[in-house]
Parts: sequence; structure tokens; C-alpha cells
Amino acid sequence: MRILVTGGAGFLGSHLIDRLMAQGHEVVCLDNFYTGTKRNILKWLDNPYFELIRHDITEPIRLEVDQIYHLACPASPVHYQYNPVKTIKTNVIGTMNMLGLAKRVKARFFLASTSEVYGDPDVHPQTEDYRGNVNCIGIRSCYDEGKRVAETLSFDYHRQNGVDIRVVRIFNTYGPRMLENDGRVVSNFIAQALRNEPLTVYGDGSQTRSFCYVSDLVEGFIRLMNCDEIGPMNLGNPGEYTILELAQKIQNMINPGAEIIFKPLPQDDPKQRQPDITLAKKWLGWEPTVPLDQGLELTIKDFRDRIEGNQK
Repeated sequence: MRILVTGGAGFLGSHLIDRLMAQGHEVVCLDNFYTGTKRNILKWLDNPYFELIRHDITEPIRLEVDQIYHLACPASPVHYQYNPVKTIKTNVIGTMNMLGLAKRVKARFFLASTSEVYGDPDVHPQTEDYRGNVNCIGIRSCYDEGKRVAETLSFDYHRQNGVDIRVVRIFNTYGPRMLENDGRVVSNFIAQALRNEPLTVYGDGSQTRSFCYVSDLVEGFIRLMNCDEIGPMNLGNPGEYTILELAQKIQNMINPGAEIIFKPLPQDDPKQRQPDITLAKKWLGWEPTVPLDQGLELTIKDFRDRIEGNQK
């Protein structure tokens, strides 16, 4: 198949492209390099079945493709809050442009939505029928309300125009190629420990997250795209850890002598996040296979190579 991946030079997009290329597809990567980097897709640049287009999806584009994986959007608070108007435009106008493309060329459309649509949840763990607790005027709303609108658009295009959609809600994901400065806990802690800086925990560290290794997530993407369910479907690792536990784990793996310091909790930071993956197990036969310690080792190695300047 000919497959379009928006945000293909980013963390998730580049891992997805690796899998699609290995499966023998023709892949078109669309990226404006706001948070993506060419380094992530270097190995495919000379491949005749790979095409890179530098493009911002808030502008329309005409392409012929069979499937569209729509991943383009800054996904960490540091980046999506840096330019919140750009973030919501990417989520709304960008998603409309990609749905319009899917409608015209009759491509199957995959939306990478997020657990952020649940906001600061008062239901735990979160199931797909939970409608969320989101602050629509808060500093995170450019992202979480943006993704909620992206889901709305996807289902409206599906109902009104018959567009074949798949919607996934991604919970915290980590792995090689995460940006060192993306402000998320895994990358923060690893980068700080490698640089001999104190590990910064916000609040008292009792808030919880679940961490899914990137290869597990990509497997879920491909299974959902190629099955008959449309979603929305949670994809994430139901193993739940407090932020302090994660900090101590990374501290022990890299620099046991590193200090852990505490800072005030940011506005609207969710206290609990844990996916209910019953649907993914039932419909996709999917569940995560990479344990946290193993995934962290692989991620730390990648960060160490980059931070120590050994990137080849």
C-alpha cells in the first residue's frame, strides 16, 4: 500500500515508518520539523519506496494514498504550550485537511488522539466511554480540547461522508528518539540523571502515570488500522507507577547518587492516568509486552549516545 504518515519525522511517526517500510509498503512522510528531526528518518531517505515532504498540515495538500496515519502535533506540554494557537490549529485545521484528503482519495484515516481527552479524570482507570474532565480554558486545553475536536471531526466525517476512520487514544509512551527537552517525565529524568543534575519531581510525586514502550504502541496502531473496529480505543500500558517511583528507578539505573528535588505541581496536571485496555485486548488481541525496566534500558542507551555526542 501507499501510506501517508503525518508527523513522520517525530518520535512515534519515525518508529511507525520503520515498521511500515519493513512490511514493504510505500511510505510518504509529511513533517514541518517543528518537533520532528531528519535524523529519525535518515536511513530511509535514499530508499525508492520512501518519500519525504516538508509540509505544514494546516495548509492543504493533494496526494494519492491508501491509508493516512495522522500523528502530526506537538505532544509534550513544553512544545504545545510554546505556541498554543499553532497547536490548536494543527489539531483542528490540520485534521480537517487530512480528513478532506481521506474523503477525496477514499483512504482509511487513522487519528492519533490522546488520553488527554480525559483531562484530570475522576474515573479510574479510564475507559473509552468516560467523557472526561477537561478545563476548556486552561493552559493544556490547546492540546486536549484540540484533540477532542479532532475526534469530533473524525466521527462527523465518518457519519456524514462515509470516511473510513480509526481513532486511538494514546497514553504515556516512551522510547528511543524522544526529544531530550520535551518536558515529559521519562525524558526529563533520564536527561537530568545523565547530566548529573538533580531529578525534578513536581508536586509530592504521588501522582501516577502508566508508561508504554514505543514498539508496543506501534504494534497496536497497525493492528487497529487493519481491523474492522473504528474506536476510539485506548492504547497504553496499564502498569501504574507514581512519578516518585519512576524517578527513583531511573536514578538507580543511571546515577544512584543523583539528588531528587521537588517543585510545585503545574496547573491542570492530572493526578492519575491509567488506561483500561479491555477493548484493545478484545478487538486487537493486543497488550504491552515490554516491561518498564527493559524499555528504560533501551531508552537510556539512546539518550546516552545523543547526550554524549556519539550520534552517528
